[in-house]
Amino acid sequence: MRNTPRVLIADDEVRLAEALRQGLVKRGYDITVAHDGNTALKLAKAGGFDLILLDLMLPGLSGYRVTESLRAANIHTPILMLTAKDGEYDEADALELGADDYVTKPFSTVVLLARMKVLLRRNHDSSPILDVGELKLEPSKHLCTVNDVEINLTRREYALLEYLAERPNRVVSKQELLDEVWDEPSLDPNAVEVCVVQVRKKIGMPLIKTIRGVGYQLVGSAPS
Repeated sequence: MRNTPRVLIADDEVRLAEALRQGLVKRGYDITVAHDGNTALKLAKAGGFDLILLDLMLPGLSGYRVTESLRAANIHTPILMLTAKDGEYDEADALELGADDYVTKPFSTVVLLARMKVLLRRNHDSSPILDVGELKLEPSKHLCTVNDVEINLTRREYALLEYLAERPNRVVSKQELLDEVWDEPSLDPNAVEVCVVQVRKKIGMPLIKTIRGVGYQLVGSAPS
């Protein structure tokens, strides 16, 4: 399983975003950068991030609107808002819409890192329940149920199902699963197929669809 925190930086100040990216990569973070709100929202909705550093004044969609859209879509990735604005109402509005914390520019790298660690730790400890139709996962308990019946999964099977459940209805390629769940990109892709077959047998419902030539998709109910 991936242990490197994945962070999305959304900031239209290219130099600042690049400086942040370089500094965080050196500290062991996996960084993706977006320079406008529409791109940031698309990437964040695709899932897989542990934290979002989000500028308030983005072109296209503001940080306010990106935050609002993510929360409305039931995506609860922690958001640390970055902005040059420092009015108390700006902060209150951002937090009310669903941001988790707020840092004003210029900010200290030490302070930013400390805030990031708090949010990452809080997110890991909270381990939200994942509901996809009849399927429910509770990562903190390593618990999987289908229609309230507990399913016994191996660690790898659980990791695979959890990764798909974090991205419901999104098609995930075998290579992505090898990279993120196995953390062994050179492994034979048949390992993914075998694991999917075992998970399907155990959950007893065809919730994992095979998209031929593309990958797998976890759907909210059994396809007809």
